[in-house]
Amino acid sequence: MTLDVLAIGAHPDDVEIGAGGTIAKTVAAGGKAGMVSLTEAELSSNGTVENRLIEADKAAKLLKADPVITLKFPDRHLEDHRSNIIAELCRLIRLHRPRIVLAPWHNDRHPDHGHCGRLTREAVFNAGIVKYLPEIEPWKPQRLYFYAINSNDRPHFAVDISSQLDLKYKALQAFQSQFIKSGKEKDTPLNNGFLERLHARDVQLGTQTGTYAAEGFFAEEPVLLQSITEEDL
Repeated sequence: MTLDVLAIGAHPDDVEIGAGGTIAKTVAAGGKAGMVSLTEAELSSNGTVENRLIEADKAAKLLKADPVITLKFPDRHLEDHRSNIIAELCRLIRLHRPRIVLAPWHNDRHPDHGHCGRLTREAVFNAGIVKYLPEIEPWKPQRLYFYAINSNDRPHFAVDISSQLDLKYKALQAFQSQFIKSGKEKDTPLNNGFLERLHARDVQLGTQTGTYAAEGFFAEEPVLLQSITEEDL
């Protein structure tokens, strides 16, 4: 399978938060987009692993992402398993051959998000090394970009998600155990106005970039434009 985008997160809902609109837009344009979570988020304050996976499946179906893969590395112990995670991500990159890989931006209040971004960077690099896991044909994605979860850093570029904004938030609302407070859940930053703040961030970035709503991305390497008048990356 060849994917246009493979988006990787530490937990189910990470990709939906930072790049859900971009995933939906890729598919709506006829492309293919997959999502990977490194953990089952078993240490989350609310919900259960079983319910979280059901919620993630609902969200993925709304965004029409395929494949959707949830790995079982331990929540909050990603660095302890770095070699195995890099190898598994490398296998997935080679199997699905994405043009673009997305991962969390390193500047985030949750350490797992930064760890995920750094481990993904290494996996993308290793995926192109012929003698690393030589039993699988190497594959070098064209680009690695990083999406924001909690970060308010100024992004390097933005993707217009105006037509996918409502769909993005329908997908996020599938994670009721995380974002919706019905009285029994523990108070967390996620169920105290997080989606409203995230929506405001998307709309604000849209305003800054001349559209209604946008998702911001970061690039560690220069982004090439074919023309100075080119606006659509």
